[in-house]
Amino acid sequence: MPIARRGALAGLAAAVLAGPARAQAGTVTLVVPTAPAGTTDFAARLLAEPLSRQLGQSVVVENKAGANGALGTQDVARARPDGTRLLVQYSGYHVGSPAIVPNIGYDVRRDFAPVSLLLDAPQVIFLHPSIPAANVGELVAWAKANPGTLNYASSGTGSLQHLGTELLKLRTGTDMTHVPYRGTGPATQDLVAGRVQMMMTTPPPLMPFVREGRLKAVAITSAARHPALPDVPTLAESGLPDLEVTGWFAVFAPAGTPEPVLRRLTEACNAVVDTPDFRRRAEEQGAVIRLMQPAELQARVNRELDEWTRVVREARIQPD
Repeated sequence: MPIARRGALAGLAAAVLAGPARAQAGTVTLVVPTAPAGTTDFAARLLAEPLSRQLGQSVVVENKAGANGALGTQDVARARPDGTRLLVQYSGYHVGSPAIVPNIGYDVRRDFAPVSLLLDAPQVIFLHPSIPAANVGELVAWAKANPGTLNYASSGTGSLQHLGTELLKLRTGTDMTHVPYRGTGPATQDLVAGRVQMMMTTPPPLMPFVREGRLKAVAITSAARHPALPDVPTLAESGLPDLEVTGWFAVFAPAGTPEPVLRRLTEACNAVVDTPDFRRRAEEQGAVIRLMQPAELQARVNRELDEWTRVVREARIQPD
């Protein structure tokens, strides 16, 4: 690294560690690689204001959707590693998309420094009321009786919504048609409108429609039921043991970000996540809070990338 750049980064690290008075100089941008209204966007906006108070500097959210999350992810991978441009990332884009597209333009093992886990979010199978099924057994029976008829939405090829549903298809021997979107927001709009009939996704953006009776939640993909969805059975309870699909949302910095800056960002993010208000608002939407140190987060990235690569190979999933 050139001497001038090393000096600039060292200066930034000193400013961040010095506290709010000196940190005011720079704005932190949280890059969300999806359209507004999805769970990734929800997580970023839940973090932004309290993180601003923790850091003592402005924190803004920038949605940079496109290429199944690759556009925003590549943006941060190539950003200057000074702690001012961070990625609020969804696991489907971080470990799912690279499993399908080996030359996607970023390497999650090499190009990012883990900062903090924000949310763990089990997937829920949501159905439009036009599908005459109240549980997974009835859904599978209907799908088998109407092969290729059911259209399921996802936030893009390689998303956990896509890979999780393909895994469900493999385990149940059903034929459903994948309809990818540029984010959960537009996919949700079409699901509520009935233009697609099913989506396996994290609960937050769809919970209001379930409460209004405009969508049905028929199963949750975690090991146990969630307090926010006490009447929704797990897949294991529905006759599909050992099928768990959990999404997560986390903060990453570009690789090469100075260690003092990373440490300060991790401490600030974890302090926000550990507050009662953050926990309450997240859990109301069906998410789960679990603090995780950066090394644990990277180990999870590595493990899940290997696991989804196997699913992609078994399901013979091809990039669009």
